[in-house]
Amino acid sequence: MPREDPAGADTAQACPTPEDVAVLKQWNAISAGIRTLTDQLLDDVDRQTGLAPSSFQVLWFLLNSPERRAPMSHLSQTLGFSTAGTTKVADRLVSAGLMERHPSATDRRVIFAVLTPSGRDVARRAALALASALRQRVVTPLGEDKLTHLAELVNTLNLTPTPDHA
Repeated sequence: MPREDPAGADTAQACPTPEDVAVLKQWNAISAGIRTLTDQLLDDVDRQTGLAPSSFQVLWFLLNSPERRAPMSHLSQTLGFSTAGTTKVADRLVSAGLMERHPSATDRRVIFAVLTPSGRDVARRAALALASALRQRVVTPLGEDKLTHLAELVNTLNLTPTPDHA
């Protein structure tokens, strides 16, 4: 919706305002910084474990799931992967012996992704690699107090999708 000045003139041509530009630049710095940091952290995990970022995300998710298993559809939704993308990652993990697929005993449409014992070990090693990289790249430069404060600040934002923002 175009803004109006007090005299009623349409100021859409004057947008964005300097204040808009400032907040957009701040957001760009935050989002670009998080994206770059995330890429660096996942590269660190890959170098130490040989796990591609998508494989690590799946293993980490399953490691933290009840009984170390989850429906494939839930995995896709939670991680934001397409069905085809989830299948591709799952195929690689199954071939590597890190995950298995099990049909549901109660619903033939449901397939569960299940960590193997080897998958649990690899997921734990990768989690430790990520924790080490976080200490090096985040905790050391910021300090524990600033990291805690940053996490608290981010958690104050409503990050849960709403029907208007989903």
